[in-house]
Amino acid sequence: MSTSGNSSADIRVVVVDDEPLIRSGLRAIIDAEPGLHVVGEAGDGAEVLPVVRRTGPDVVLMDVRMPAVDGIQATRLLLDGLESPPRVLVVTTFENDDYVYDALRAGASGFLLKRTPPDEIVAGIRTVAGSESLLFPEAIRALALAHVSEQAQPTGLDQYQLTEREQEVLRLMARGLSNAEIAAELVLGVQTIKTHVANLLAKLGARDRTQAVILAYESGFVPLR
Repeated sequence: MSTSGNSSADIRVVVVDDEPLIRSGLRAIIDAEPGLHVVGEAGDGAEVLPVVRRTGPDVVLMDVRMPAVDGIQATRLLLDGLESPPRVLVVTTFENDDYVYDALRAGASGFLLKRTPPDEIVAGIRTVAGSESLLFPEAIRALALAHVSEQAQPTGLDQYQLTEREQEVLRLMARGLSNAEIAAELVLGVQTIKTHVANLLAKLGARDRTQAVILAYESGFVPLR
């Protein structure tokens, strides 16, 4: 995959939805934007892996509720079945949908509502493709708040042996700061922050920032309230 942090680079997109009208609408929005191209479509999660293998997208817009193979299963198939999988951006009708949270935990990098304005859809695709900031951090926090049990005992992240600097970076990631913003906050170079982010993701076994932040919430490392 040719994912790049440069928003001006071409971003290849596959659209997955069981409703042809939704697919055509998303295609029209995406193809109207410079540097964004729809390279494939699928009408069910079962079709996603072959389409992605054939087209090599950077981002998959994934409907979360589909009749045969849903977006959660399809996300797992992609992430487990490919050496360099694309970013998955879940598209849903309801922001507090249990399916959305499960998809994020399975490895999706963010989510959009189907009623999201076109310019925000485009911005979301670019953000997820760039992978240097969290998409809608407050929405992810709200989802975690709705799904993490109040009875759950905080475990922290001690077992992952994060350095103090990596812990600082993770807290700032949870606030939605980009690498450049974290660098400014900590008075460090952007490349240094990229190294810290890569190291903490590896230690946490997280595919990207979204999974790292969800783990930080679920463990109690970053308080939800």
